[in-house]
Amino acid sequence: MQPGIMKINENTLLEGHRVLLVPYNADHVPRYHEWMKSPELQQLTASEPLTLEQEYDMQRSWREDNDKCTFIILDKQRWMDTGVEEEELCMVGDVNIFLTDPTDTTLAELEIMIAEPSYRGKGIGKEVTRMMMCYGVTKLGVKKFQVKIGLDNEVSIAMFKKLNFQEVSVCKVFKEVTLEMTVDESVRMRLLDDVADMKERDYRQTCSNRQELVS
Repeated sequence: MQPGIMKINENTLLEGHRVLLVPYNADHVPRYHEWMKSPELQQLTASEPLTLEQEYDMQRSWREDNDKCTFIILDKQRWMDTGVEEEELCMVGDVNIFLTDPTDTTLAELEIMIAEPSYRGKGIGKEVTRMMMCYGVTKLGVKKFQVKIGLDNEVSIAMFKKLNFQEVSVCKVFKEVTLEMTVDESVRMRLLDDVADMKERDYRQTCSNRQELVS
């Protein structure tokens, strides 16, 4: 993986059936900050509550660091029905890939958070995960995905196992399970087939065109 390639998505919009994945920018931070006040989400993501200023710093880190690639998940239909300035209202969660081993840039840890409770249990997580994995394989050169999930998060564990991730270890100290998937040619072809309808667009241009339509 080339240095800096993780920033490749800074102007990328990925369109799926029910969701859009867009770059995490400063406009998304206030809503994200409200999400992360939730003790449930803090537990599920093993996160500590941050101040709003710290959240802006974190957003810049996710946007600028060479070892991170993140997208905000938007409700596609709601996004199409609202104005550009209301994008924050369409946020559902986030998904990200980050490199954990400086000696192996083909290994990436994957995280997904469906923060809005009303969007859970509807297959959104599976769609987003497939989109992000396909992007990771085709654009970032990922050859192995790893996920670390709290042992009590049975829904997420079941979802990743349905996506053919294999359990490799359980850490009782941190109360989490690690699952992995190696991307061979059959996995690559299945991913491409699963998201065959996914479209990649220029984020700024798409927002500009949308603004013209509603103005």
